[in-house]
Amino acid sequence: MSQTQLPKTSQLNEFSNLELAQALMERLSITPNDWHRLKSNRNFRAREQAAAALVFLLKDQPQEALARLEQATGWLDRSISAPPCPSHGEKK
Repeated sequence: MSQTQLPKTSQLNEFSNLELAQALMERLSITPNDWHRLKSNRNFRAREQAAAALVFLLKDQPQEALARLEQATGWLDRSISAPPCPSHGEKK
């Protein structure tokens, strides 16, 4: 199945809304191998945070959801930037 094709609705009905949101969040999360390449990609980071917000909303945790939505907004309106990599700047 290509990425542009959606599974049949009957297949999606096997999963709860929370399970679907968690799968989306996992798919949109930056993996450690992609961190340096994607850490400053504003659209990617906004999608990642919006998906996390949806998971928290479905878990009835509105304050956590709001924090993630504010992060997503910050990426889109350029009011936040990626923090430096924790391993950079370590003194040996």
